[in-house]
Amino acid sequence: MQVTTAPQGLFEPRHWALAQGRSLTLGPSGLLMGILNVTPDSFSDGGELTSIDDASARARGFLSQGASILDVGGESTRPGADPIDATTEQARILPVFAKLRAALPNALLSVDTYRAGTAEKAVAAGAHIVNDVSGLQREPDIAHVAAAAGAGLCIMHTGRGRKKREDVIADQVAFFERSLEIAAKAGVRSEQIVIDPGFGFAKDERENFALMARIGELHSIGFPILAGTSRKRFIGHATERPTTERAVGTAATTALLRAAGVAVFRVHDVAINRDALAIADAMIAQQR
Repeated sequence: MQVTTAPQGLFEPRHWALAQGRSLTLGPSGLLMGILNVTPDSFSDGGELTSIDDASARARGFLSQGASILDVGGESTRPGADPIDATTEQARILPVFAKLRAALPNALLSVDTYRAGTAEKAVAAGAHIVNDVSGLQREPDIAHVAAAAGAGLCIMHTGRGRKKREDVIADQVAFFERSLEIAAKAGVRSEQIVIDPGFGFAKDERENFALMARIGELHSIGFPILAGTSRKRFIGHATERPTTERAVGTAATTALLRAAGVAVFRVHDVAINRDALAIADAMIAQQR
């Protein structure tokens, strides 16, 4: 039996330009982005990192396990989470960036925010990547921040606060057309951009699995893809596992999506997803 993978061109080297003159090569091997939520209420790890030292220790662990990027967030994006203001968000994350920049100067850092002001301060504090869960559509000025800093920019699809198209891929394409127009007008270069289909963000189980099955159709948009399936509800729906027991299910999605050409994976559990990528990449290398 032969497992079908994405067109081989997707696994050729591709340059992802980041802030401070840094970069990553996407394509030949899948890369991992470790999640550092310094929040009290994130859906699966809220309250675990209660100090700067906790965050630093987990960051070191992620890097030793094979993460290429550390993604720091200060506001929960789970459904029903209590909103916070920019001052609270920045008070949570900016000291973490300062600590990580000093303790781990070679680490690549990402800020998980939709706020332009927070993104600007995080980049000044050492972030190389801006990861916007609103796809630039909540505070479009965030695109100007990324452009000015030359930062990597992850543009995520969401169904929240808008009427979705019935077809999951048609909705993705329409959403990204608007987001990419915002990025282009702000002066963001194409080599700075990756796109994220936004698993779990106003998508039910059927939509999430349909998106997985059809992820290859998103390559036509022309940008590398980052996937954030980690511990999401649709994995629990299939495995009947609670949130904290979804690492294996997450790793399965990682391997399947890697075979379909996804480049970067945002995860809570780095080690098991590193192994999943090792298997997928070995298969891809054999097929190439």
